Amino acid sequence: MLEIQERKRYSRQILLPEVGLAGQEKLKASKILVVGAGGLGCPVLLYLAAAGAGSLGIVDDDTVDVTNLHRQILYSSDDVGKNKSATAANKLSAINPFVQIHSYPVRLAEENAAEIVSEYDLVIDASDNFPTRYLVNDVCVKLDKPFVFGSILRFEGQVSVFNYHNGPTYRCLFPDAEDGDNCEEAGVIGILPGIIGTYMTNEAIKIICGIGDVLSGKLMLINALNGSVQLFEFARSAAAGDIKPSEPRTAEKPEPAIGELTYEEFESLQMEDPEQVHLVDVREYNEFEADNFGGINIPLSEIPESIASFPQDKKIIFYCQSGKRSSQAARLLLQSGFKGQSFWAKQW
Repeated sequence: MLEIQERKRYSRQILLPEVGLAGQEKLKASKILVVGAGGLGCPVLLYLAAAGAGSLGIVDDDTVDVTNLHRQILYSSDDVGKNKSATAANKLSAINPFVQIHSYPVRLAEENAAEIVSEYDLVIDASDNFPTRYLVNDVCVKLDKPFVFGSILRFEGQVSVFNYHNGPTYRCLFPDAEDGDNCEEAGVIGILPGIIGTYMTNEAIKIICGIGDVLSGKLMLINALNGSVQLFEFARSAAAGDIKPSEPRTAEKPEPAIGELTYEEFESLQMEDPEQVHLVDVREYNEFEADNFGGINIPLSEIPESIASFPQDKKIIFYCQSGKRSSQAARLLLQSGFKGQSFWAKQW
């Protein structure tokens, strides 16, 4: 039951017919684990605490660095060198004393993931590396926990919900062990974690309160540079629940219609018949203008709206600097129902 002060605190939210007193009490009863208290974790934690989530767990073994401060808005200059999880817990308790905060100043790993996750109803993955994302996915599949996903890089962000009511998992969308740039290497605009983090929090509140259309089976792509927002739908794969956290997280074989292409294989295709190749650079326009390998330029965020333009009778080859964006583009094309062949590559 909500206390009188809580009813006053959340009164504007309770006024919403979709939330109401019943929804607010669901929020108070909820237990939400946030993995990562960095760029994405900061806005997620702030808004969950303000909204009245009953219990918040924070997993992060990292310390605050001065380079974090332009986007990790929970921290100040005085916090540099302090553990993020413990520091965030102290600040959130001051923001809302009605929320129970549990700090885990450790790295989520095979040895502790199941024990920590089992205590919560919902997991929010605000991590910044691929091994943790796959670990979160596999533990949530094993324990039947839904989790909200978000990622950011440069000016682009992604949001989705996995393992919700037996819906698609992270591995359904990204079956291969991902590798590529991160914010430390490629940079990120400071406001982007706030945009993506608040979308992630919105999904968490919708799940807890049982309202709205949850982004299960949908990937939201947001480009802060041009203001575009795209929604892409995908389905649960037959092998979605086969991988368990205790097993090695090795890459699955790609779908037959897509695959990674080496430079030698690309040369061979060009020599056989250059007309069969449709080369697409999926980096941003400024990156393409600065240096490119030819072909046309369609940024990753614009791929969903451009799918109809890809010729079915040609081999579509996407490329970028690291292979990360190009592999996502190939999967987006495959999931759309495209019947031709598509490949991805790093910039050779």
